[in-house]
Amino acid sequence: MPPDQHLADFKAQRPRLLRLAYRMLGSLSEAEDVVQDAWPRWAAVNGGVDVPAAYLTRIVTRLCLDQLKSARVRREEYVGAWLPEPLLQQADEEGIADDVTLTLMMAMERLSPLERAAFLLHDIFETPLNEVALTLDRDPAAVRQLASRARRHVSEARPRYVLSPESASQLVRAFHEASTKGDLKMLSGILADEVAVFSDGGGRVLAFRNVVRGMDRVLRLFQGLARKAAYRPQLLRTVMIDGLPGFVSVDRGAVLQTTALEVRDGKITALYIVRNPDKLRHVEEMLV
Repeated sequence: MPPDQHLADFKAQRPRLLRLAYRMLGSLSEAEDVVQDAWPRWAAVNGGVDVPAAYLTRIVTRLCLDQLKSARVRREEYVGAWLPEPLLQQADEEGIADDVTLTLMMAMERLSPLERAAFLLHDIFETPLNEVALTLDRDPAAVRQLASRARRHVSEARPRYVLSPESASQLVRAFHEASTKGDLKMLSGILADEVAVFSDGGGRVLAFRNVVRGMDRVLRLFQGLARKAAYRPQLLRTVMIDGLPGFVSVDRGAVLQTTALEVRDGKITALYIVRNPDKLRHVEEMLV
């Protein structure tokens, strides 16, 4: 295969490969590294390849599976809650955004690496079962079982409630205003009884070590933060974060953070707050 054709095929598939790697790893920076590592392997291929997309998918998937082995160890040692690196819709220059929400990505964290790969390739990327089996070096029957188990585990996290852009923006701004003021009446009207708050600081900045669950505890949390705040947090931009409505802000301690809202039946059921600066480099670049 001519070198120019190698490069052309790789560039054509790069957005899809980046999207796959990000969904596998939950980190945009690690996904970019994996796709970059795939290039010399692809460039070294001699002879013609009938379907470059399938071949490149195998390379990236296997690199991701190797990466997940060490990632699991790092996450077990992670300080506080671990959340995926936030992907903002406006930053979708590489075509990464799809119908996989942050909620679904969190659910996929409970899967084994092989289950995650089988589910993503077959159910999300619509890869034929025989091709998934070749990629994972498993029999088609075994792959079918992997995907089926994964599907059962994540079924409750699949998107069911879709907000219009206008409703999402209104809810985001209402939450930001109520939470920064400690307005319990307004918060009570938009939070679900079972609401949970996840906060990822990675030990780098102040964050909640444990998940805060339940309306009463969450109300007390935001009331206390509003009382202690030396300044009112600044809302920088409303965005979609991995398919969920959310916003970017400068919060307590002058720390940049993203907040994604999971919404069902018009109520906020979960808040995913990322404050770890290592996970916000792409967000900073977007804001420049």
